[in-house]
Amino acid sequence: MTRPSPPVMIVTGAARRVGAAIARALHATGADVVLHYRSSAQEAQALAAGLNALRADSAFALAADLGRDSEPERLIDEVVARRGRIDALVNNASSFFPTPLGSIDRAAWDDLIGSNLKGPLFLSQAAAPFLKASRGAIVNLIDIHAERPLSGYPLYCAAKAGLLGLTRALALELAPQVRVNGIAPGPVAWPEDARISPEERAAIIGHTLLKREGDPADIAACVRFLILDAPYVTGQILAVDGGRSAHL
Repeated sequence: MTRPSPPVMIVTGAARRVGAAIARALHATGADVVLHYRSSAQEAQALAAGLNALRADSAFALAADLGRDSEPERLIDEVVARRGRIDALVNNASSFFPTPLGSIDRAAWDDLIGSNLKGPLFLSQAAAPFLKASRGAIVNLIDIHAERPLSGYPLYCAAKAGLLGLTRALALELAPQVRVNGIAPGPVAWPEDARISPEERAAIIGHTLLKREGDPADIAACVRFLILDAPYVTGQILAVDGGRSAHL
């Protein structure tokens, strides 16, 4: 008797941090995971090797610059060629850096809009036929600042606001076969470039109701819930922010 093939779940920006936590959580459910990365090849390949050590041929890494034309479609084509199906797409990949008004240029536009909005749109569009066939799900990683802008980051906030709107629009366009939801993290996995000072971090944490920063595992658990345990939930944005957005 032939065993059914495992579900196939794509996680963008999966090499490190929140993306890696999401990939591990989904892999632990028995899914095969596709680990997208843009430049973190060593980390992505190491994660794939670790997951394959747990379960043979259950993970592989693919490189793509999702803001470039045709790259999202190429990634989806390669996944389908290798696995023949797609059951979930997690749009986690994101650029984040300040763009004070007056300093915004085309390069910043292409990077922030490309990674946070253009890539998720064209990935979702390319994956849609396969997700419909599997009655799958999309989860987009947004940000609480999509609705409550962060000073000095107007372009990033606009890109995430676009992704929030896209999430609800895709839920409408892909219903009833595909569920589409979003997660809006608060202070989880601080940027590695130290642009946010220790004093600023303390102030942000102090403004959360739970008085602590979150963990990538908190986001991963919610992604798992929305993909596997929420069959009657679509078009929703779940804030995972320790209560920060409740009283900004």
